[in-house]
Amino acid sequence: MLDIGTTKTRPSQQMEQAPSAPAPPPIQHQTLQQNARKKSNCVKEVEKLQEKRERRRMQQQELKEKRAQDVDASNPNYEIMCMIRDFRASLDYRPLTNAHMIEEHSICVCVRARPLNKKEMSLKDLNVITIPSKDVVMVHEPKQKVDLTRYLENQTFRFDYAFNDTTTNEMVYSFTARPLVETIFKRGMATCFAYGQTGSGKTHVFDLLNRKAKLRVLEDGKQQVQVVGLQEREVHCTEDVLKLIEMGNSCRTSGQTSVNAHSSRSHAVFQIILRRGSKMHGKFSLIDLAGNERGADTSSADRQTRLEGAEINKSLLALKECIRTLGRNKPHTPFRASKLTQVLRDSFIGENSRTCMIATISPGMASCENTLNTLRYANRVKELTINPGAVGRTSGGLQVNQLDVLEPQWGVGSSPQRDDLKLLCEQNEEEVSPQLLTFHEAVSQMVEMEEQVLEDHKAVFQESIHWLENMKILIEMTEEVDYDVDSYAIHLGQILDQEIEILAEFRDKAKAFRSALQEEEQASKQINPKRLSNNSKKDEKSG
Repeated sequence: MLDIGTTKTRPSQQMEQAPSAPAPPPIQHQTLQQNARKKSNCVKEVEKLQEKRERRRMQQQELKEKRAQDVDASNPNYEIMCMIRDFRASLDYRPLTNAHMIEEHSICVCVRARPLNKKEMSLKDLNVITIPSKDVVMVHEPKQKVDLTRYLENQTFRFDYAFNDTTTNEMVYSFTARPLVETIFKRGMATCFAYGQTGSGKTHVFDLLNRKAKLRVLEDGKQQVQVVGLQEREVHCTEDVLKLIEMGNSCRTSGQTSVNAHSSRSHAVFQIILRRGSKMHGKFSLIDLAGNERGADTSSADRQTRLEGAEINKSLLALKECIRTLGRNKPHTPFRASKLTQVLRDSFIGENSRTCMIATISPGMASCENTLNTLRYANRVKELTINPGAVGRTSGGLQVNQLDVLEPQWGVGSSPQRDDLKLLCEQNEEEVSPQLLTFHEAVSQMVEMEEQVLEDHKAVFQESIHWLENMKILIEMTEEVDYDVDSYAIHLGQILDQEIEILAEFRDKAKAFRSALQEEEQASKQINPKRLSNNSKKDEKSG
């Protein structure tokens, strides 16, 4: 029996007919979509950062693997090579690029590392220089403890700019010389120093454009430095300037040191003067410095090498102090302490002066000592502080008082030159050993006596010509039958007395000069060419 008034439905049909849940308000739905969109953008940014991080890690890993392939296990310094490689792998490299801003400095101190040369590569020398950022230079100095354990002392220096071995000359020019050239046209005075690693200097200034004619550097009545006898050449184009530079370089003194077979033994100063009519508008001084002398070279048996080494180190010390004085606006600049700083006096006292020093260093481990000397010298000019976080993990530290540059005391007395030299000694007293002081006192005395003896010798020679002429007149007088014998005897006695007096005085000076030569030679044998730093002594004891 069918009940027509009722119908049965299946569960699935009941679900289909069940009332649906009420829809959310439209505003609430829109807010959820916006939050989801914001969350999506944040996730994208995080993903981008992660991708960059992974890409950087992959690049560092590839670089590490490439360096590992370049490691030569047959190299006698394989252990040191691995230490340097592992240390570099921990650094974050941000080298100088053309995108960096060129900052304006009254004194700009830069360092440029050259690549290993063919000779160094043939000897399997290691590159111990790392330039991780635009202003940081690191030297991986190999050390050895008493138990023969080898380790690295990673010394860090900071400068205004640091150029690695791949930097082009164009980039170096943009950050160093170009601002100085612009300064010449705007303000009037600029100086650029190219500081190398080895070499020596002279006690005189010579005209390299006039067959090395000897020059005299003097102060006139207005206390202006004049280079007496210096020639000037007019130039009209770049080729004219380059020809003069080539001519001057061909005349420079060179010699052999313990580092270089053909090392420059002199400074070279090349000045370009810009004139408007007869009035000087600006001056650009380009100085190629012979590098600081090692103690081993200065104490050499060759007196010429010793004297050149003493003079180059004195001039480098004077130059450093003059630049430091310029940067700190001190009232007195000790430019009279050397011939070099006397010639460059205008660069240190002008209100519009700008200075740039470029220290060129060798990357080889064999030159590590000379490289550190160069960096310490350049560092003392400005003494910039170091931010350890900018270069990553480091060990060791900067020893600003480890200069091997000979920085001695010269002369006594009250002349302006000696006063300036005495001031240099007082400002660098902690860096000078007693043996170096004694040596340079002897050198100073010998050089001064040499100049005096040479001047007196010329005067005696000229006077001797007059004596001979007067003697000839007397002899001719005696050829007369009735010559005046009394007059002859009186004049002959006067000539002989004068000649004997002058020759006796000159003989005493010659003897004193010979004694000064002997004192210099004895003092040179007492030089201690290298003093250990406090850290080095501690390392040896702790080994």
